[in-house]
Amino acid sequence: MLAFEFIKRIIFCSFNSEMMASSKLRGKDLRKINYPNDKTKSMAIDIVQRHFKHLPKQEKLKLLTNVLLHPEDYLDHPEMGVLANEFVVKEEEKEGTFHDLDEAKPYQVYGRKFIDQNTIRQMDLAMKLPIAVQGALMPDAHVGYGLPVGGVLATQGAVIPYAVGLDIGCRMSLTIYDVPATFIERNRHQCKVAIKEHTHFGIGKIRENLEEHEVLDHADFQATEVLRQLHAKACNQIGTSGSGNHFVEIGKVCLEEDNRFGLRAGAYVGILAHSGSRGLGAAIANYYTRVAIDTCWLPKGAQHLAWLDLDSEAGQEYWLSMNLAGQYAKACHDVIHRKLAKALGIKPIHKVENHHNFAWKEMQVNGEEWIVHRKGATPAQEGVMGIIPATMVDPGYIVSGLGKAEALQSASHGSGRKMSRKRARESFTGSDMKKILKHSGVTLIGGGVDEAPLAYKPIQDVMDSQKELVKVEGTFLPKIVRMDK
Repeated sequence: MLAFEFIKRIIFCSFNSEMMASSKLRGKDLRKINYPNDKTKSMAIDIVQRHFKHLPKQEKLKLLTNVLLHPEDYLDHPEMGVLANEFVVKEEEKEGTFHDLDEAKPYQVYGRKFIDQNTIRQMDLAMKLPIAVQGALMPDAHVGYGLPVGGVLATQGAVIPYAVGLDIGCRMSLTIYDVPATFIERNRHQCKVAIKEHTHFGIGKIRENLEEHEVLDHADFQATEVLRQLHAKACNQIGTSGSGNHFVEIGKVCLEEDNRFGLRAGAYVGILAHSGSRGLGAAIANYYTRVAIDTCWLPKGAQHLAWLDLDSEAGQEYWLSMNLAGQYAKACHDVIHRKLAKALGIKPIHKVENHHNFAWKEMQVNGEEWIVHRKGATPAQEGVMGIIPATMVDPGYIVSGLGKAEALQSASHGSGRKMSRKRARESFTGSDMKKILKHSGVTLIGGGVDEAPLAYKPIQDVMDSQKELVKVEGTFLPKIVRMDK
């Protein structure tokens, strides 16, 4: 009997020792569950050996995995707290300055009856910034990101990346060709093929065949680490367009006698494009908006309007990057117009272009330099040419600026949305769109009901509201329209 008990005890101890050995943790076990370094592996093994040695191995690994993935839940744990503290992300203390908002400064509103209260409130908030000195709302204004689309804001000594926007340097560019507009109907199929094959739309869209342009060799791409990292993206997206309301259109340019171009009165072929700086501009905007928010602290609801002082390193970097993105946006348009002209065998004689989503240093009559942010609004200094498109079926306007100081020498960049994309999709069908397009004799490639003409303000209301801002020099009527699908 005693011998039996002795043998049973030996077997039990042996079995128990094997179990203990098989449940023992080693560094390779912790490596498999992604423990980051030797220090945390050693700490974990020591804690488990002292406090959890009787747990099965899988239970130990499960516990240690939870501590790694959810350290905040174990900070007060009597045994695991010290290990959990190694995994909590310790944010560096950020250095910044808190700024209170002022009372909203008065500003000029053009076409107020066509602008909703949410847009007014958004502009009011911008005018409460202590750096704001003057503002204006254009008649196409509607709620946007940062500033309202159609919002103009002047500041002193500082730039607001989010007031410039994500699509830095987005522009309208119209090329007029020495070809009568009857060319479009006679060669409609050729025009459709050309615009389908030589334009490229969509978020993240890249070119399969890379284009060359001198902007890609610009020295500023080597000026900062951010720009160096974005150079390849810029190369891949040159000559492409975004989504949303970006477009390329072939249409009729109508000019009267004594026009600014010195051309005979009549209808000419025109190509109009609307797009911006693609992924390059968006990445610059996102990076420097975050830098601004981290250092310029504003009350809740206004944080996105944080600014960068132009005499700071970050401010100078953003200004350089913004201007490079503007040049890149122009280069994208150059590629689009060049390729279409070559495909159609037509020669340009005049080009009209302007840009929005940008900031300019502009000298005022009192000798002060202001930073003028135009978000979905375009420069309209006296004599400066521009193009204000409407919808895909309505005539846009070629204009020259009248230099209105109260408007910060600005004008609208289009007709402006009167309903959101969501509401447009709920209000119109594909059949509705086809009827409108057929009635207007317009061919649409891509596009969607969120861009339905009735989702926009009537262009005539917008133009009537800014007669003191621009002079009409001609019109452009779309005939073949290409947008993102």
